[in-house]
Amino acid sequence: MREEKRLSQRDLAARAGLTGGAISLIEQNKTSPSVASLKSLLDALPLTMSEFFAECEAEGEARYFYAASEFTELSPQEAGFGDAAARVSLRQIGRAAEHSLQMLHERYPPGADTGPDMLSHEGEESGVVISGIIEVTVDDQVRVLNPGDGYLFDSRLPHRFRNIGHEPCIIVSACTPPTF
Repeated sequence: MREEKRLSQRDLAARAGLTGGAISLIEQNKTSPSVASLKSLLDALPLTMSEFFAECEAEGEARYFYAASEFTELSPQEAGFGDAAARVSLRQIGRAAEHSLQMLHERYPPGADTGPDMLSHEGEESGVVISGIIEVTVDDQVRVLNPGDGYLFDSRLPHRFRNIGHEPCIIVSACTPPTF
């Protein structure tokens, strides 16, 4: 995609706020970017995460139902061993690019988070914790959410999610307009 946009690794790195070395390692599949870094890279191209990871659906008949196995993984798992490979999983229902709402099934293993950089993007997002606990930071407010608790905020505010518990945290969330 970088080459299609006629960008050098250095140009993309500058646009995304990363180093040229980081771009090189990602392109060689020697490292995986955090969710925040991937978002920065895609913003620099510009592409949404849903466009980046979209699997083409057959055109024609409208589609309303999706088996769990048909969700699209927006944050690919990093290859590795044990806890060192644990990553946040964001599984999208359908093709968000074709809708004004994006639904996600999120999984945060113990200790996982969205990365050291706060996220910020257009839209609003909301979610409900299904199991586990999650620490959510929005702007200057920090809250630990338990099963049944939820959140709703303007996504332009800097935000971060971090599992501070000892078991995986599952969240069902929505974002409008689709930005991942």
